[in-house]
Amino acid sequence: AHKKAGGSTKNGRDSESKRLGVKRFGGESVLAGNIIVRQRGTRFHAGNNMGIGKDHTLFALADGKVKFEVKGPNNRKFVSIVAE
Repeated sequence: AHKKAGGSTKNGRDSESKRLGVKRFGGESVLAGNIIVRQRGTRFHAGNNMGIGKDHTLFALADGKVKFEVKGPNNRKFVSIVAE
């Protein structure tokens, strides 16, 4: 009795994790150019001294401390850089 042809599976693939998330937390000192948040869509919006990349990455435009805040009628999350 031989076991010959086992069918092939249609599974067994997954995408590589994208390492998204907050990279510098509130109160941390950052330098201009540092990446603060990597995200899909604008989960966090750019506040003062923040730039936003084409993949919605938020980065510091100035040196200072990171500040997360919720504001506006829609309770949007904003990230700002506050000069030290």
